[in-house]
Amino acid sequence: MSSHPASTDLPYVLAITGASGSRYGLRLLEVMLQSGCTVHLTMSPAAGEVFKTEMNRPVDLNQVTLAELFPEADWIEKSAARFQYYRHFDFSAGMASGSFRTAGMVIVPCSMGTLSSIAHGLSGNLIQRAADVHLKERRKLIVVPRETPLGTIQLRNMTTLSEAGAVVLPAMPGFYRQPESIEDLIDFVVGRILDQLGLSNELMQRWGT
Repeated sequence: MSSHPASTDLPYVLAITGASGSRYGLRLLEVMLQSGCTVHLTMSPAAGEVFKTEMNRPVDLNQVTLAELFPEADWIEKSAARFQYYRHFDFSAGMASGSFRTAGMVIVPCSMGTLSSIAHGLSGNLIQRAADVHLKERRKLIVVPRETPLGTIQLRNMTTLSEAGAVVLPAMPGFYRQPESIEDLIDFVVGRILDQLGLSNELMQRWGT
């Protein structure tokens, strides 16, 4: 299905951590860039390891490029100016400061370690710091955990984040439209993320339509 999000002049922050589900983050990045959004990406070291396992190719975390992430795509040249990558400990990045305006932040997939750190106010790396900034500035923060089962500690951490203003959006695709592929399941979750960002999309068939 096609997607036509309404873009904004402000950049979106996208963080990919070491939880399983790299393709959720990649698909979100792809849709947002193709739709005219500006995206500032950061990835954790563990995300690089998981990416290599799930996508069957390595990624250079010192300088991630769109060509690395989407080696067969024909749209990356048009989107290059709206993409920026920052290393995991680059606290000089704009997203590390509340004075740097953004349209929101998504952590997808979000590991339990990252979720726990944010819930407890830790800022030991750029992902944690950027998330902390979005909470304190009362901006949209969406965390997309992909973990099962969930223990009491994880559930309490999610409650803490929700109470602090974050949106906890587990990677739980719906099946009521009879998905025909893994891509359909991925698009369901990505579509729900875009909904929470206020970006219109047609990635999924909606109930009642």
